Amino acid sequence: MTWSYVKKLSFTLLDAITDKDPMVQEQVCSSLCSLGEAQPQETLHACEEYLRHHDKLAHPYRTMILRAMEMILSSHIHELDKDTASIVILLACSEMTRTKELSCEWQQAASSVLVAVGKHFVNQVMEEVLIRFQPGILPHCSVLQTLASLSVSNAFGMVPFLPSILSTMIPMLSMAKQDTLRVVFCCALQHFSESTLEYLANLDQAPDPTVRKDTFAADIVGAYDILFHHWLQSRDAKLRLAVVSALGPMSHLLPSEKLEEQLPKLLPGVLGLYKKHAETFQISKSLGQILEAAVSVSSRTLDVQLDVLLVALHSQICVPVESSSPLVMSSQKEVLRCFTVLACCSPDRLLAFLLPKLDTSNERLRVGTLQILRHIINSAAAHMEAKKPFILSSMRLPLLDTNTKVKRAVVQVISAMAHHGYLEQPGGEVMVEYIVQQCALPPEQEPEQSGADCEGLVTDSVRAVSVRTLYLVSTTVDRMSDVLWPYLLEFLTPARFTTALTPLCRSLVHLALKRQETGADAFLVHYDKHANLPSPYAVTTRLLVVSSSPYLGDGRGAAALRLLKVMHRDIHPLLGQRWEKTVPLLLEYLDALRDGEVLVIHLCMLGWTCLDGPWPTGWLVISEHTEESLSLKEWEEKLLVFLRDTLTVVSDNTWICQLSLEMCKQLPCYNGTPQEKNFLYKCIGTTLGAASSKEVVRKHLQELLETARYQEDTEREGLACCLGICAITHLEDTLAQLQDFVKSDMFRKSIGIFSIFKDRSEHEAERVKSALILCYGHVAAQAPRELVLARVESDILRNMYQCFSTKDPALKLCLIQSLCMVSQAICSSTQASSFHFSRKAELVAQMMEFIRMEPPDCLRTPIRKKAMLACMYLVNLEPALEEQAQADVIHGCLHSVMALPAESEGEDGACQKTLYLDTVRALEDLLTSLLQRNMTPQGLQIMVEHLSPWIKSPRGHERARALGLGACLLQFFLGHLHVSALVPFHNLGLLVGLFSPRCADMWPATRQEAVGCVYSLLYLQLGYEGFSRDYRDDVAERLLSLRDGLVHPDPTILFHTCHSIAQVIAKRLPPDQLISFLLTMFESLGDPDKNCSRAATVMVNCLLKERGNMLLEKVPEIVSVLRAKLRDTQEEHVLPAAQHSIYLLASQHCEAVVSSLLGSPLPFDSHTCALWRALAVEPGLATQVLGLLLEKLSRDVPFKESRTFLLGSTPDRVATLLPLAATCALHEVVSAPSSGSAVLELYPQLFVELLLRVSCTVGVQLPRSLLGKERKSTNPALATRSLEPCSSAVDTLQTMMLRGGNEDVVQCMELKGGWELLRTSTGHEDGVTHLASAMAKCAGPRLPPVMKALACTQSSVYEIQRVTSTAFLAELLSSNVVNDLMLLEPLLESLAARQKDSSASVRRLVLRGLANIASGSPDKVRAHGPQLLTAMISGLDDGDDPHSLVALEAMVGLARLLDLVEPWDLRLVLLHTAIRIRPFFDSERVEFRTASIRLFGHLNKVCHKDCEDVFLEQVVGGLVPLLLHLQDPQSPVAMACRFALCMCVPHLECVELAAAFQKHLQEDRSMHFGEFLNSTCKHLMHHFPDLLGRLVSTNLFYFKSSWDDVRAAAPMFIGFLVLHAEPEHRAQVDLEQLTAALQLLLRDPVPGVREKAAETLGRLVKFA
Repeated sequence: MTWSYVKKLSFTLLDAITDKDPMVQEQVCSSLCSLGEAQPQETLHACEEYLRHHDKLAHPYRTMILRAMEMILSSHIHELDKDTASIVILLACSEMTRTKELSCEWQQAASSVLVAVGKHFVNQVMEEVLIRFQPGILPHCSVLQTLASLSVSNAFGMVPFLPSILSTMIPMLSMAKQDTLRVVFCCALQHFSESTLEYLANLDQAPDPTVRKDTFAADIVGAYDILFHHWLQSRDAKLRLAVVSALGPMSHLLPSEKLEEQLPKLLPGVLGLYKKHAETFQISKSLGQILEAAVSVSSRTLDVQLDVLLVALHSQICVPVESSSPLVMSSQKEVLRCFTVLACCSPDRLLAFLLPKLDTSNERLRVGTLQILRHIINSAAAHMEAKKPFILSSMRLPLLDTNTKVKRAVVQVISAMAHHGYLEQPGGEVMVEYIVQQCALPPEQEPEQSGADCEGLVTDSVRAVSVRTLYLVSTTVDRMSDVLWPYLLEFLTPARFTTALTPLCRSLVHLALKRQETGADAFLVHYDKHANLPSPYAVTTRLLVVSSSPYLGDGRGAAALRLLKVMHRDIHPLLGQRWEKTVPLLLEYLDALRDGEVLVIHLCMLGWTCLDGPWPTGWLVISEHTEESLSLKEWEEKLLVFLRDTLTVVSDNTWICQLSLEMCKQLPCYNGTPQEKNFLYKCIGTTLGAASSKEVVRKHLQELLETARYQEDTEREGLACCLGICAITHLEDTLAQLQDFVKSDMFRKSIGIFSIFKDRSEHEAERVKSALILCYGHVAAQAPRELVLARVESDILRNMYQCFSTKDPALKLCLIQSLCMVSQAICSSTQASSFHFSRKAELVAQMMEFIRMEPPDCLRTPIRKKAMLACMYLVNLEPALEEQAQADVIHGCLHSVMALPAESEGEDGACQKTLYLDTVRALEDLLTSLLQRNMTPQGLQIMVEHLSPWIKSPRGHERARALGLGACLLQFFLGHLHVSALVPFHNLGLLVGLFSPRCADMWPATRQEAVGCVYSLLYLQLGYEGFSRDYRDDVAERLLSLRDGLVHPDPTILFHTCHSIAQVIAKRLPPDQLISFLLTMFESLGDPDKNCSRAATVMVNCLLKERGNMLLEKVPEIVSVLRAKLRDTQEEHVLPAAQHSIYLLASQHCEAVVSSLLGSPLPFDSHTCALWRALAVEPGLATQVLGLLLEKLSRDVPFKESRTFLLGSTPDRVATLLPLAATCALHEVVSAPSSGSAVLELYPQLFVELLLRVSCTVGVQLPRSLLGKERKSTNPALATRSLEPCSSAVDTLQTMMLRGGNEDVVQCMELKGGWELLRTSTGHEDGVTHLASAMAKCAGPRLPPVMKALACTQSSVYEIQRVTSTAFLAELLSSNVVNDLMLLEPLLESLAARQKDSSASVRRLVLRGLANIASGSPDKVRAHGPQLLTAMISGLDDGDDPHSLVALEAMVGLARLLDLVEPWDLRLVLLHTAIRIRPFFDSERVEFRTASIRLFGHLNKVCHKDCEDVFLEQVVGGLVPLLLHLQDPQSPVAMACRFALCMCVPHLECVELAAAFQKHLQEDRSMHFGEFLNSTCKHLMHHFPDLLGRLVSTNLFYFKSSWDDVRAAAPMFIGFLVLHAEPEHRAQVDLEQLTAALQLLLRDPVPGVREKAAETLGRLVKFA
């Protein structure tokens, strides 16, 4: 029986192996393996028989069966008896050799079965396989593959068989004619040879240690002859590769004589394959093995073949690489390994072959040769030791190569040489120079290389590789220190090595520090021994200049400074201690800039003082920067301070003059780097300033003026800076030299030469003039002030006047800049007040002309800024400007800056922003300078009048600029105010009215500036009233705290702040200024800036409130103005401020205002809504308005019915206008916060009327006129609230309840979505329920009058109103508040009266209300138990409801009442109820399944001992449906099943089952169904084994379920039952029926069902 049943199960599963779904196939195989785990031998027998009887089964399915067998064998090979093993071996051999056609997966699976068996039964496998491996008969390919695989998996077991296998196989080789078979033979020989070599290498672990290499010699020789002499010449590429793969390991087994004999043929034969194959890995690998074998026997033939080998291998390295796949890279490594072998045995001949290749014209040959050379230098170092000079001399040609790939390869070779001592040889310095040259390559000249023809580090440029190589060689190769130091210093000063400075400096620093650590001499460099080294002056100049651009070249500034610090003793003996302190400070500054840190450096603590005065602020505090935000000006100043400090420490005029000479010499080196050349000019000026020799100074200045490249802007600036710095100590000499140059033939000659070229003569001449003018400007700015005044007009300005007519922008800028510097120098002099500038007005007019000529729409040059700065300094000089000239200056400068477009609209870039800010700063300085000359209210008024058009500009950026200027002027005026007599500030109201609306400007910066302006104006008023400057007014000081609130974007906070500002203004504004202030504010109501207009209305109302007594007669006029503004503008920002004024009007004309507003067209626009809300400001007025609106609401019918099409169609319901308008008006009134008391007074009437209004407007449409109007209207002034009748009623009810203090009710409704439900036909009932629940919970005291009013509506002619009132009253019963208010009995009577209502919805709601007693009044259920149960049972049998919704409500209600009724009352209906609800378990509707299953759980819960026996049968019958419906696609059903199962389990009286249910069925945790079902079946079969048959048969019913998951759970349920059932209970199960049913499921359309069926079939083996 066992065998036949296992066979049947196996056959059933095997029949399903052809399933189309891969997951099912996998499960079938898994089930077969499960059968094999329990009955391995029987399962293997079944698989064998199935395959034997199904000859036509397709190969893929046979393959899966064989793989299953292999898995069983892998796990149970030691349990297998010999007979079964023999059967399996026979089957596998048969499958493997069944067809001569190759089917890789099928035959491979059969072969894998044999290999798996062979791990334990190798002799039996070999016996059967060798039967198919007979001498003289070609074997099947799979036989050979199996033998080869066996040799790999079980080398120790197979090698003893190899002699006989080889003796049989070798003669077959000549019989093999098909290339495919030959390939298999070759693979077998390869694996046999590898296994033999492994065996011989581990003889100490081998079973037979007597095996020797010569045992296999004869067979290997025979195989070799056939493979090499015959098969290797085949046209089949696979065969050739297979042959060469076998020859590699076979060569180690050949006798040495044979190998020596065959090498002359073997090597060329293998090499010849390179030309025939693209994939050369196997060829190269085999060739390497052959070469190793030849070297191991000291072959002499190898020397003869060496040249051919080298040519072939060299070509393999040089061949274009088509991809970077691992196979290609491995092939390259194998070829290089061959070169290593050859380098060890014949180094001379190898080099003689390789080095001449470096002179070839082929790029690939040169690159490949260098690659090989690098490899042998590293891998055969000992054999190359004596060849170093030869290799070095051969590298000279590659050093001249310009090819990028060759360069990269050369650098890599030099790196290898450095590690192995090559560069210490004569000629090694050339290699070092080459590395430096590559480090100096500009990055932009490195083309990006990509594509197939790439190799090595293709993404790394030559420069990157060289930089990395130089640093590694300097830091990691100790033997290179003496080679590189001080040789690398020679590369510092030549300009062509500039790009290499960073790696050079880093390497030199490391080398110098290493020498210092080893105790080298105090002087690191001995210049007498190294004539080519740069002088200390050259090194100092070079490193200092390149440090001026610290982040170029990957941070060469820090690297240069570090090298300078290390070499301090070689530069000058006195600098060591000083530089030890100063250089680290510079480095820390750069590190702080790069890292964005903030460093505070206290230089005074270090004792570092400045000879020329206090240190620049930049030295004391290093602010937060990044590399991009580095201020070059600050950094250069630090370097110049460092240079001055160095010159002070040295104090040697000879040394200083020599340094200046070297600096002048290096100037031409920086022609390509203008910024660095500019800095070098400054260094020259600094150095000359420290020199005491006037002759040297004059000589150098003359040379500089004669050799300067005037066509370069930066060089002109640098030359001027140089002369200016020099003039600090040598003013007379500098001016004299400038004058000499102007008079010199050189200057005149330059002008004359330029005039030859007419098209550019003017341009070139003006470049020279620009430079001279800049020189004079810098001299004036830098020289001592007391010496400059005497020379200004006579020596300095005289040369400028003749150039003002120029149109050249560069010359114009130089003129302005120099004039600015001259004017600033005059103003900063202590004698400026006595200086009379005769041509001042002419210069100012010229500056304004320059400003007017600038383009008005962009800011490209600093001409504006510098011209205004020049004007600022000029206006402070005597004589004073005339009024008209002053006005022209103000107007022109304002227009030139204010009219510029916003920064975002102009050109991008930080430079533009900086230029703009500097220009605005210059304008501020100019205006304050002009104001300072007329510090009176009239003078301030003049300035503000110029600013007024810009303050009111419609463009925000112009307003922001104007307010910023205004604030600046007012602060300046206030700070310099001196009142000698009490005079009125007559224009205060006008000025405050101008600035105060800007407190709400859309631009935050403008708002704060406006508050600052008002603050300053109020203190100006206090100053004119006689208060001292240090007086602080508490009211005015509030503006400072209010100013911060203006940053907040919230409009409420913003305008509240504006109101507070208005209060401050109202308290401090004099009465005579009030009218002018209001008139100015009214003008601002039409301001294009909405916020400013709103601020104006807020401030106007505040002043009306504060000063209303004075303006009472103006109220009608004010209201009229406000209404006009409302009509003229579509914006809402004026409405909030206008409401207070409207209230004043409406409080006197209530009835007229209500009537007119109610007659306004619907929908109300936003203005009308705002006015409605204004009517609720005062409680008494609000009560009157609400009473009037309630009367209007109930006066007309809610809707009218109309038939638009056919007579029989459903009529449309259209809302009437008056109730609709009243509803909208009610919403607006009750939405006002001040209407709260009025709402409380009328709460019951409002609640009931609005709730009924909601119910009777559900689905009601707007009238056509309003509907079309609402669709077509695009007026933004219309209210956004919907006019739809039901929505408007719901919104009004919601708003009324909020205003009535029922925020909790409204919030509860919002959380549950109740308000949205009220609006819809499908959700209205639930919305009413939520509303009643929220009222009972949060507003209980208000229920009696509400309920009384609602009870009267239950007889309404409108069904929807009866439904609404019944739903509301029914829900009240779910709250205990009805007991507290003694409303229970009236509610029950009211609901019972509607139990026979004609509406099914009303009857259903009556049942719900009766069931709600269980929640609200559980203690009253027993008293009304019979009545409640009768009503529920009647509902179960309600036949008038076609949709059974009443029955559903009855089931839900019974579930709630069962725990509370009398047991005796329940006993009468228990069994009837259980039987009545059972059909609903499998209902197609989810709510019925949920309710019935949950009710079943409650029935189990309340079932007591006296009825348990009767009910136990129902529990057992419901167990399977409940467990299976845990997989119900609807989660509520699954949760109900959890509850019901937990209630059922106590009746089964099984502790373990109850514990399992408790663990898995908790509602707050997820459940793994398979795990739970497994545990449940385990306990069921342990405690209730007799239920097996019943449970299985019940599950069979669900094999036809319409739900896929349930249908899949049923066979899984059976599988677990079988898994845990004892074999003796097998009789309860009809295995034939079960197996047949599972077979049917295997054809189910859902793969998951088929998968579970297959899984269960695998478990049925237990009953075998």
